[in-house]
Amino acid sequence: MAIDDAVSQTAVEAWDKRWATSEGRADWLEPHPAVVAILPELHARGARRVLDLGCGVGRHALLLAEHGFDVEAIDGSLAGLAVVRETAAARGLPVSLHQGLADALPFPAAGFDYVLSWNVIHHGTLGDLGRRLGEIWRVLRPAGLLQATVLSTRDANYGIGRAIAPDTFVIDKVERKGHPHCYCDAATLVGLLAGFDLLTLSQQLQERRPGSHHWHIIAERRG
Repeated sequence: MAIDDAVSQTAVEAWDKRWATSEGRADWLEPHPAVVAILPELHARGARRVLDLGCGVGRHALLLAEHGFDVEAIDGSLAGLAVVRETAAARGLPVSLHQGLADALPFPAAGFDYVLSWNVIHHGTLGDLGRRLGEIWRVLRPAGLLQATVLSTRDANYGIGRAIAPDTFVIDKVERKGHPHCYCDAATLVGLLAGFDLLTLSQQLQERRPGSHHWHIIAERRG
């Protein structure tokens, strides 16, 4: 089942709150080394038009614009988009910004050479994750690249909180409702990526949160 509008709004509100303060943004300003590392491959492939899906405060959208790509960036959080807009203007970088969610992307089919979605598409159920990967497949050109992260079942938070769907849990906070996170083992993730050729798939331990295991994915859209 797809997460409903109320749950989606809960997630957006949580990120709005984080992005509204300098403290909340502090750990999300530097591009991840794995995204920096893919830049030569994108140039070698002649990639031009790219999408940062769930851009947050713009660390990767701005990086991609600095390296000469035509960047579209989308996020549900107006607070995050405001930060991206201000930073892009200060640096003189062209980034086209959109407010929206990953479930129904406002872009035509086969329009992007590369889609990046870092720490985003696992916010929901496994069904939501599958639909989002389907949307990414739709907007990518044949042989276009997807780079994404998805939570692993080895993550320390797996099984904690309210189970609302298979491998999907909500951890409520005292001050606010939580939003869903889904977790994948390797077999599940490979099945969800059936429309792609996997180029690399590895589990990485994130330093920001102890026990935070994410799958790092680079995949190529089949024709």
